[in-house]
Amino acid sequence: MEIRNLQSFLRVAELGNFSRAAEELGYSQPAVTIQISQLEEELGVRLFDRINKTIRLTDQGRQFAEYAAQILSTIDEAKSAVVEGENVSGSLRIGVAESLASNILPDALTEFQRTCPDVETTIRTDVNPVMYEAFQNNELDIIYFMDTLIYRSDWIKVFERPEPVHFVVAADHPLAGKEHVPLERILDEPLMLTEKSASYCYELERELAKVGQELHPMLEAGNTDLLIHLLMEGGGISFLPEYAIERQVRGGSLAVVKCDEINIQMWSQLAYHKKKWMTPPMRIFLDIMARMEGDTSKWGKTGL
Repeated sequence: MEIRNLQSFLRVAELGNFSRAAEELGYSQPAVTIQISQLEEELGVRLFDRINKTIRLTDQGRQFAEYAAQILSTIDEAKSAVVEGENVSGSLRIGVAESLASNILPDALTEFQRTCPDVETTIRTDVNPVMYEAFQNNELDIIYFMDTLIYRSDWIKVFERPEPVHFVVAADHPLAGKEHVPLERILDEPLMLTEKSASYCYELERELAKVGQELHPMLEAGNTDLLIHLLMEGGGISFLPEYAIERQVRGGSLAVVKCDEINIQMWSQLAYHKKKWMTPPMRIFLDIMARMEGDTSKWGKTGL
């Protein structure tokens, strides 16, 4: 059973298209067709149904895909054990929440690029529903997102980390540092929030609905850095993850406002697809992220 046949099989399975798989692998389409035929003959089963130019895995094909991915992953681990990080090439596609991309991801990316300078890395930021769909369509190799806890049988979670979310204002705002501030008082302030499709803003909207309140933001923006800048200029109140504001709060330019009526717990989560072939770039990046998760100094401190 040749490795290249397994690689071609998994790529066709992921893309659902012989031509695209051949192009990505650097083969001609007839060559990939022959490789799949060789594999089917060797196994004695049909791996794909080919109906009206549509390619779908058979039941035996789906079952074999899991074993093929494990075989290739083991081979890659063996190679990496001999030469860690050297000559690793290819691509890595990461889907990430915007706030995580600007606050948590840079350290990991710096280390990854230093370890694997020949890997072409693509970072895609988007709202969770769009990112999840791209992940399911194999347009992303890894997703790093913030949401309520999500568990799916076809996802492998590398880690999950609790992420508090706070109301926050400029340090000289009348509400700065106040505790037990009534929700009505907060909602009287000009609200500058992330888009409602952002996970924590969506959860805030749900919590307000429970008590018959609605969000009417003065400003919505998809960029947390922009919101932080506007806050420090002295305008309004926002609702942001602790990791995004930790440096400004400790530096004295922003302050948290405590509201007993709102207590939202979100989670940053790193995952890859169960059926995804674990490439060397994926494994190295996931190892870096897992090490950082174990080193709390890389993530900042909680409890503002």
